[in-house]
Amino acid sequence: MPTFAAVDIGSNSVRLKIARLIRGRLRAIHEDREVTRLGEGVFRSGFLTPESMAETVKVLRRFHRATQQVVTDPVRVVATSALRDARNAQAFLEWVRSATGWKLEIISGLEEARLIHLGLVSNLRINNAPTLMIDLGGGSCELTISSRSHIRDMVSVPLGAVRLTDEFLSHDPPRKGEIKRMQGFVAREVNRIASRVVAARVQNVIATSGTAAALAGAASHLRKNGRRQVTTVSRAEMARIAKQLARLPVDKRRQIEGIGPRRAEIIVAGAIVYHELLERCHLKGFRYSALGLRDGLLAQMAAEHDRSTRSGKQIASERWESITRAVSHYRVEMRHALDVRDSAMLLFSALRPVHGLPPEYREWLSAAAMLYEVGDYVNRNGHHRHTYYIISNSEILGYTPQQRRIIAAIARYLGKSRPTIEDGPMKAIDPAERVNVQKAILLLRLARALNLGRSRAVQKVRINHREGQVRLTLVPRQRMGVDLELWAVEKDAAYFREAFGRALSTAAV
Repeated sequence: MPTFAAVDIGSNSVRLKIARLIRGRLRAIHEDREVTRLGEGVFRSGFLTPESMAETVKVLRRFHRATQQVVTDPVRVVATSALRDARNAQAFLEWVRSATGWKLEIISGLEEARLIHLGLVSNLRINNAPTLMIDLGGGSCELTISSRSHIRDMVSVPLGAVRLTDEFLSHDPPRKGEIKRMQGFVAREVNRIASRVVAARVQNVIATSGTAAALAGAASHLRKNGRRQVTTVSRAEMARIAKQLARLPVDKRRQIEGIGPRRAEIIVAGAIVYHELLERCHLKGFRYSALGLRDGLLAQMAAEHDRSTRSGKQIASERWESITRAVSHYRVEMRHALDVRDSAMLLFSALRPVHGLPPEYREWLSAAAMLYEVGDYVNRNGHHRHTYYIISNSEILGYTPQQRRIIAAIARYLGKSRPTIEDGPMKAIDPAERVNVQKAILLLRLARALNLGRSRAVQKVRINHREGQVRLTLVPRQRMGVDLELWAVEKDAAYFREAFGRALSTAAV
C-alpha cells in the first residue's frame, strides 16, 4: 500500500503527517509537530536567524527519521510565508537538503490556500452553500471562498500572528497604543477584501491551523466548560476573547487550556485578526478544523498516484478551471487553443510507442497547448520568452513549481529556436526530465503546425508508424486546402528524426 509524507514548514510551527492510501482513502499513521518560530525576526529584518534555522533543521531531522522508519514513498516538503520573505532562504534550503536529502518547495500564498482547500474538501462533508476557509499562520492569512467544493475566490494577506507580534507588540501585556496601531493595520488589510467576502454571501466559515485551535480553547475557557473543547466560536465570543487576551500578560495567557506556552506569545495578534475578519466581513463565527496544508499535500500525492480518488477529480477540475481562466485573462483565442490541444492529444496517443513519454506528460502537454500564446498579451516581439515567464511564474493552480517549469518549457520553443541543454528554461528542469521535455516540445510543434492556418482546414489526421517511419496523412475539409499545414509539419521533419530516430513523411488526400 502506498504511503505518503507531508512536511509543512510554517513561520511558527513545523508539521509532519504520514498517511497510507487504503482502498482509495488516506489513513493517518503518524503525526508530529514542533513550534520552531522560523519566521521570528524575518518580517522585520528580512533574514532568517541562525538559531531558528538550526532549531527547524533539528526538527526536520527527526521527521526524516520517522519517514525512514515507516518507509514512505514520496515525501513532499513545502515552506510558506517566512521563506517567501527571507532573503537568505536559499541558505536554509541548502541546509535542509544536506541534512535530510529533501528538496524543499517554497509555495505561494495562493497555492497554500488551494492546498488547504483541497485538504478540507477531500476529508470533510461540506454543504453546497458558499464557505469561507481561513488559515491564519505565522506569516500570512489565506482566505478561500468555496462553493460546491470549487474555489470561487482566493486571497493571501500579510496578517500572520508571528509577523504582527514582531511588528507591533513590544510589551507584556501589550500597551493600548500598540494594540490600536495593530488593529488599524489589520483593519486596513481586511477592508481590502471584505467586500468580496460579503458579496459571496458566505454561510459557513471553517478555520484551520494552531491559532484557530487556540481560540477555540479560549472559547471553552470563556464558557467555563474547559473540560469539553468546543470547535465553534461566535462573533460575539471572538470580540470578548480578543479584548480579554490583550489585557493579560503572557504568563496568564499560558494558563488558558488549549493555548499552549508558545502560542500564548502570539495569540493576541491572531485573536485580533479573527475579530476583525468576523466583524468587517459580517460573519456569524467560525468552526475549527484540525485539517490543514499537510492534508492537502497528502491528497495531492494520493491523486497523482491514483487519479480515480476523490481528490484526483478535484485536482483535475481545479487545474482545468485555472487554465481556462488564464486563457481568458491573457486574451488567448479559446477555439484555437482547444484545436491545438485536441491535435496534441491525438499525437500523444497515436505516437505513444514512438515517444515513450510517461503518462503525466499528457496533462502537461495539454496545458502547454492551451497556454502557448499567453506571451502575446505582453508583446508579440519575444512572445515565446514572455510565454515561458508567464507560465512558470503565474498562479496556474494545481501544479508544483517544477511541473509549471516543464509546461512552460514545452510551450516556449514553438518558434525558430529549438531547445538546447544550455538554455535557461532547460537548465531549470531536473536533468532526468530534459529528454522527455524535448520530445513533448516536438509534439506541440506538430500540433500547432496542424492548426497553423486557424481555419480548421484539417478535418482529420491519419497516423501510421512502422519500419522506422512515421507518416501523417492530412484529410482536408471540403473545398479547403492544407498546403500551409503540410509545409509547417515538413519543416520539423529533421527535428523529428533527431528526437525520435524515425523519418517523418506527410501527405494529403
